[in-house]
Amino acid sequence: MAYNKYGAIKVKLDGYVFDSKLEAARYKFLKELERAGAVSDIEVHPPYPCFIEGKKICLYKADFKYKNANGEEVVEDTKGVQTDVFKLKKKLVEALYPGLIIQIVSSPRE
Repeated sequence: MAYNKYGAIKVKLDGYVFDSKLEAARYKFLKELERAGAVSDIEVHPPYPCFIEGKKICLYKADFKYKNANGEEVVEDTKGVQTDVFKLKKKLVEALYPGLIIQIVSSPRE
């Protein structure tokens, strides 16, 4: 298994591979919320391609996308550490996808 400099351990759950225990725990909590009817339409690792003037800059994959109880779309990324690269990608994605706000989750039950 590949070494992670932040100590994150990959977790396999329900056919998905999560980059950390935090991300897997958040998935479990979102599934609980879905069963309770508080959220719906959970997507794992939804892609957001970033193109500027026809040139591909990167592909950002959020951790989760779902609809809250009000039907609003929520995009989340679980982070124990917010790296400079992540901060830059977050700004880029939010600029290229008007109205999209990436929520940072640092605890599975937030």
